[in-house]
Amino acid sequence: MPGMDEVLAARRAARASRSQSRANVVSIFILVVAFLTGILLTGATQNPAWLAIFVLGGIFFSQSPKIAKQWERAVVLRLGKYTGLRGPGLFWITPFVETISIYIDQRVITTSFAAEETLTSDTVPVNVDAVLFWMVHDSEKAALEVQDYTQAVSWAAQTGLRDIIGRTSLSELLRGRERIEAELQALIDQRSNPWGVTVQSVEMRDIVIPTSLQDAMSREAQASREKSARIILGQAEVEIAHLFFEAAKSYENNPTALHLRAMNILYEGLKEKGALMVVESMGLGGMMGAAALRPTLTQASPKVAAPAAV
Repeated sequence: MPGMDEVLAARRAARASRSQSRANVVSIFILVVAFLTGILLTGATQNPAWLAIFVLGGIFFSQSPKIAKQWERAVVLRLGKYTGLRGPGLFWITPFVETISIYIDQRVITTSFAAEETLTSDTVPVNVDAVLFWMVHDSEKAALEVQDYTQAVSWAAQTGLRDIIGRTSLSELLRGRERIEAELQALIDQRSNPWGVTVQSVEMRDIVIPTSLQDAMSREAQASREKSARIILGQAEVEIAHLFFEAAKSYENNPTALHLRAMNILYEGLKEKGALMVVESMGLGGMMGAAALRPTLTQASPKVAAPAAV
């Protein structure tokens, strides 16, 4: 089975072959004109040498016109030496002396990368998927300073992500995505700038943690919420007790207000529930409370006898 280096070399060779063998309409036109001219001269002179001469000449001169798209720059080598960038549009090179080594794409490129089973600083294995948005700002450096700038950017992004995960705890990784993305962008940009590449942004798509750890984190979050609820309930009880204490001080020297408040509580209870148990502790009088309860209980349940006076 071929190794990674062999696979990358095969990809580079295929890409270089495609770059050099790009067909364009101008080259085809030159070939067609040369072929037709050779046929006409051969027919006029009855000498097939003209056809061979014009066909060979057409093949030679058809290698000269090249076309680069609007977002591309062509790297031209003359006998292996870099001479400059050409394009966009139509340009001409010296056939078989000058060659196009590669066409540099200057658009924004997206590269997905991942860090699988990478340990955080608190030894938790995580799988992180991210997307890198980058572009070539210097085509000359991208062609001369690195062998395969696309693959180099991909490897730089992956190793940078692993480095950052290794020095970040799980909680920081889950809560501080924006900070980690900015730090990862700066790290990749620092590594790729010498290659003529600039990083525009990094976005983390997904962070996957083990299922057992997810269950533990869920239980921890549930316990934390229950703790917060109990704390809030306790604080509410403290506030209620304080308010009752203030109300008791108000009623302490005002028995009339206390009786009025008790009658109001009795009335509200009868109106809402239809029945109320009255504890004789405020001097309201048992007979009066029973008399107030009797009609309500009789309407609510005729079979139930009215309570006796206390």
